[in-house]
Amino acid sequence: MELHNRKYLKEYRRALRGSLTPAEAELWKHLKNVQLDGYKFRRQHSVENFILDFYCPAAKLVIELDGQVHHHFATEQADMERDHALQSLEIKVLRFENKDVFENLEAILLAIREYLRN
Repeated sequence: MELHNRKYLKEYRRALRGSLTPAEAELWKHLKNVQLDGYKFRRQHSVENFILDFYCPAAKLVIELDGQVHHHFATEQADMERDHALQSLEIKVLRFENKDVFENLEAILLAIREYLRN
């Protein structure tokens, strides 16, 4: 079975791309068009049944932005299971808080750049 961008998720991915959160829209401004050190990122890319906020295929890197909903136990458990599943595919997940996109964007971009360099 297809690992990336399964057909049955296409319309859902498209809908998500059309309704980015404010934090996703802001970070996307800095990731799109190969702006970040020459790496191409995709938004709302799917791997298996997971739809990822941002994905860099060349680095096998996922960027996830988490809001308040991610501070509940059940969501934290689901995030951990998802991260573990992606790690088993040799895909690294970096998670950041939505608020940090607006309060500390440079630190987020620096953390992503550091991962890409290593």
